[in-house]
This record gives sequence, structure tokens and C-alpha cells, in this order.
Amino acid sequence: MSVNSVTHLNFRGDAQAALTFYQSVFGGQVVAITYKDAGNVQNPAEADQVMWGQVAADSGFHVMAYDVPSRLPWNQGENAFFVSLRGDTAEEVTAYWEKLSEGANVQQPLGPAQWAPLYGMLTDRFGVTWVVDVVSDYS
Repeated sequence: MSVNSVTHLNFRGDAQAALTFYQSVFGGQVVAITYKDAGNVQNPAEADQVMWGQVAADSGFHVMAYDVPSRLPWNQGENAFFVSLRGDTAEEVTAYWEKLSEGANVQQPLGPAQWAPLYGMLTDRFGVTWVVDVVSDYS
């Protein structure tokens, strides 16, 4: 038996744009089912928002997302979570970093750290905070 843990991000109207952006960074396929597609429209203004979506890439990257309907409470919070992105090489991590950093707020520029050959932290244009590093003996 095996189990996978997949990050599931919640948005308020930005899920499709976020999934498309993450696909541009990591590659893979976007699958998105809208409330209209699922026959579950409770608010006509939200019919084209994402009820279930994901990006899955051959590299193993996998993230899910949906738009929280307006009838439900939602608050993205502050420092509620980080998505950790770890790679085996500096080249791999740097390529993802450069794409994720477009329109982002960089808290810690990508560079050497005591615990990793490269480490950086940014909040992307959708409000998701990423900690990015190269795997080392310490991590």
C-alpha cells in the first residue's frame, strides 16, 4: 500500500489562473472542472469558477486547487502555510525559481544557506508562499 500527499490550494476566483500559471512553471497537464461543468451552480456569477482542478507533471509535481464559493467563509490568512519545493540540482531549482518569481514578493532571494546549497522564499502573485531549496545531507 502507498499514499501520496498533494497540496490542495484554495482560492476565491483565481484557481484557474493559478493552475495555468503553475503549469507554465512546472509543465504537465491542467485539468479543471467548473461548477457549471459539474452541474453544481449555486451562484450564477461563480459558474465558471473551478470546483476541482489540478496540475500534474511527469516530474512528480502535483498540486490541486479550487475556488471556495462565496457562500462559504474563506480567508487566505497570513503565514497559514508554505509550499516546499525541493529539487536535486541547482539548475532544476533555479529554473523553477525564475518562473515562480515573476510578479512575486521575494522574502529571501535564492542563494546558499547553512542547510542547503540553495534556498529561497517568495510569495507568488496568487498569495502562495513557496520555500525552494536544493536537497542536501541536512534536509
